[in-house]
Amino acid sequence: MTSLQSIILTLAVAYAVIGALLLIVLVYARLHWSLKALAIIVTSTFYVVSFGGMRGLLGWATTDKLPASFKLLAARIVEPHSLEGDPGAIYLWVEELDEDNRPSAVPRAFRVPYNDALAEQTHAAENEIKAGHTQGGRAADFGGGEGSLTDFVREYVTPKAILETSGGDSSTGEFKAPPAGAQGSVFTPVPPPRMPPKDEQQ
Repeated sequence: MTSLQSIILTLAVAYAVIGALLLIVLVYARLHWSLKALAIIVTSTFYVVSFGGMRGLLGWATTDKLPASFKLLAARIVEPHSLEGDPGAIYLWVEELDEDNRPSAVPRAFRVPYNDALAEQTHAAENEIKAGHTQGGRAADFGGGEGSLTDFVREYVTPKAILETSGGDSSTGEFKAPPAGAQGSVFTPVPPPRMPPKDEQQ
């Protein structure tokens, strides 16, 4: 077991102990039932939040909003499987770009909902990368907003068979993949980094 895995296991056990102690206290405490219910809800919420944080430590692909501008390093397309109720997904390994198109040197994995048009564009971008043509994109082309806590919980509580297979709605904070038949591509060649003026380099 690696040190990171041991840390995560320790955190999980610690939260379980805290939850058990809370239940013991609430059983014997002379508090109004509404206060007890509130304590249970707050503790349960922290469990969900901490689980999300631990997923990030494990390196799982995040559903957070993509960087405003990014360089595409690699991609993985998982097509929907109707028999297993899997809506599919597209995994993007990207590196954030600053205003001068300079990479952050901190790659990160993102997961966006599957869409036929986006899958084709992602496949085309992969081919361009293999040919030596750097590809990138913008978060604005994938819809707006970051995944909410409600969306995060729904993903793990709702059976896959009834999960939405669409790209989501920007008004709810989910990604909106380009619709089928949409014109243009969400991936384009990345311009070379802009160098600062010579007087700033000295």
